[in-house]
Amino acid sequence: MQVNAIKPTRDWYPFIGPFDPCPPKYVKSYYVPPNEFIPYQPMNLPQFSLADALKLGTLWPALYGPYEAKSSMRRQQDE
Repeated sequence: MQVNAIKPTRDWYPFIGPFDPCPPKYVKSYYVPPNEFIPYQPMNLPQFSLADALKLGTLWPALYGPYEAKSSMRRQQDE
């Protein structure tokens, strides 16, 4: 597993047993929220405007993590 603080998704390569009854998935992806990298809230963080904060769901850009549907992630991996 690679550790990259910029990329919000991680890849996991599960064990594939020789007697698994289902077709294997060689790579599984999961989302890591940005708050995993900020253990406490530092003072004087930059802030979104009120309208942007309501639209994006957070006041601080450092804690913003855009939601991407898995179908769009699959299309990006296929390209």
